[in-house]
Amino acid sequence: MNPRTNPYAPGAGTPPPELAGRDTILAEARTAIQRNRLGKSARSFVFVGLRGVGKTVLLNEVQTIAEDEGAITDFLEVSVNEPLSVSIIATLRTALLKLDRVKGVSDKVKKGLRVLKSYVGAIKVKYENVEVSIDIDAEAGMADSGKLSRDLADLFIAAGDAAKARDTAIVILIDEIQNLPRDELEALIMAIHRTDQKQLPLMIVGAGLPLLIKLTGDAKSYSERLFDFPEIGPLDDAEASRALVAPAKEAGVAFDGAAVRYIIDRTKGYPYFLQEWGYQAWNCTNTTPITVQNVEQAEQRIVERLDKNFFRSRYERLSDPQKAYLLAMARLGPGPHKTGDIANAMDKTSSQLAPVRDALITNGMIFSPRYGYAAFTVPLFDEFMRRAEQ
Repeated sequence: MNPRTNPYAPGAGTPPPELAGRDTILAEARTAIQRNRLGKSARSFVFVGLRGVGKTVLLNEVQTIAEDEGAITDFLEVSVNEPLSVSIIATLRTALLKLDRVKGVSDKVKKGLRVLKSYVGAIKVKYENVEVSIDIDAEAGMADSGKLSRDLADLFIAAGDAAKARDTAIVILIDEIQNLPRDELEALIMAIHRTDQKQLPLMIVGAGLPLLIKLTGDAKSYSERLFDFPEIGPLDDAEASRALVAPAKEAGVAFDGAAVRYIIDRTKGYPYFLQEWGYQAWNCTNTTPITVQNVEQAEQRIVERLDKNFFRSRYERLSDPQKAYLLAMARLGPGPHKTGDIANAMDKTSSQLAPVRDALITNGMIFSPRYGYAAFTVPLFDEFMRRAEQ
């Protein structure tokens, strides 16, 4: 087949040609956004899952849904280079200015802009390089205390009031939420709590690694009642087959059953890997159908590409003790594993390895699915570690 017409799309956050297995989740997201806009009870929600399951793709789909429902949206990715408390300024400035352009004077929108200016002034005390042009006087006594948890809540309430006055909603999409510092995560949770209490049409839709559930609970104990945490996992066999077969079928190409079964077994149904295997199998095949022999022919190239583009970049950022810890996990199998078993495999105690384990959790390589256990956040990383050992 012609590589130029290859339908598969392996990449970070790249939408697949067939978004399989997520119909129910997206329908629930649409309902939540509709209810939020109407002032009905609707929780903000955060997609949680391992790397490569399509969380970012889902965020982009939800943004499209929100805009279809008439909401004002913005997409943010948590970055070490700019605090969320700063990047949220541009998001809400844009939203409020859009609301201000709607016909008719709205005191709520004008107040929102004044509160935003107060917030900018308070944030600038901490981050001197913050420069935002807002041609309006500040709202004294609102969002200007210098305490982030209070000021962000004031700002969210003012923005939510403005959206309500214009009969719309604001939906802010935030990727990699687990990377937020503790104070910013706590402030974000408190701000959403206040808008929920007032039933204002402002919603957060986020995505992060599984450890995020614990992080939010540690930041505020009521988080589990404030957010929904849809778990995004691998696709079941039927949906994995759909993700693989449908794009080829649309292009007039078939997979034989043995090839489909082989790919699903090797990828464990993880969406990113399905795209990589489909992409390379296509490029290694001359005629339809794609057979298991074609897939086997492509396998070495697939593994090399995954090692180089998906696994190794994460591996190379680790210290030697961290690599040794992950190798011990990998030798035990896919996991999850008891931390005591990992320690025994390394001839150390769990307490001796606690700093290494904590560092791996902090940098998002492992998480604790339950007390006393550790699991990889990157699917099939155990296989990569065993290859890297050779």
